[in-house]
Amino acid sequence: MVGLGVNDFTLRHFSLPLRSGAGLRILHISDIHYIPGQRRKFDWLQSLAELKPDLVVNTGDNLSHPKAVDEVLDALRPLLQFPGVFVPGSNDYYAPKWKNPLRYLSGPSKLGEEPEELDWRRLFAAFEGTGWRNLSNHTAQLDVGGHALDFSGVDDPHIGRDEFQGWPGAAPGTRPGSPGSESPLRIGVAHAPVRSVLDTFAQTGADLVLAGHTHGGQVCLPGGRALVTNCDLPRSQAKGLSSISLPASAEPPSEGTGQPGRRVPLHVSAGIGTSATAPVRLFCPPEATLLEVHRDTE
Repeated sequence: MVGLGVNDFTLRHFSLPLRSGAGLRILHISDIHYIPGQRRKFDWLQSLAELKPDLVVNTGDNLSHPKAVDEVLDALRPLLQFPGVFVPGSNDYYAPKWKNPLRYLSGPSKLGEEPEELDWRRLFAAFEGTGWRNLSNHTAQLDVGGHALDFSGVDDPHIGRDEFQGWPGAAPGTRPGSPGSESPLRIGVAHAPVRSVLDTFAQTGADLVLAGHTHGGQVCLPGGRALVTNCDLPRSQAKGLSSISLPASAEPPSEGTGQPGRRVPLHVSAGIGTSATAPVRLFCPPEATLLEVHRDTE
């Protein structure tokens, strides 16, 4: 369809083969960029709760206006009843400023001087108050749907706030106090899919990595072909399910189960909104994704 716009909300579905966690239904949301009064976005966000996911993963950039916190929290309230984790994006911390969209063609955007700070503390506190785990340079362990999940998250790499903290648990592939049980599924979470961060997750034993930030290219060529990713991720991976490959020559790290040549699934969300300064989407509709895990038989 030509000219899909900012309100053509789409739910993507992917079947994801992983070594454990069969049956998990993970809802990945990102880049809401909420502005007060966006009622169609509000209603669609609320409708996502009808999916009854086992887990919600929010990869940041919830805000796009200084007065958006209350309304975006109301929009997400039905989803906050489910187990969830989140990481921030730069537009959770700072309000967007107008920039020439053509600048994205010359490389990733940069934080401007003296940006306006948003009420991110209240947003994060509200998320945490419902039980969602803040993975901003933190790890966490959750039992979801009868499955053990180990998370490692970073603050937004796009503005240099990322500090990888390793993985929870005593030893790679084990979970203290659960001998003989299914080993925990390791999920890495970041806002911007910067290659160094993705490689760190993969090399230290991630089973799955989730990110956002790219908006899928936002303004794309026919067929959804991205022109930019606003980071160093290849344009072919601007959205959807792909993988991170460990080079065959890679040395196994001291921590983790990163085996040379192993491919780690990567899901990059094309996001639900746009920056307030560039409210357009072309051949790249706003989206959320339901990832349904099944056992990898290979």
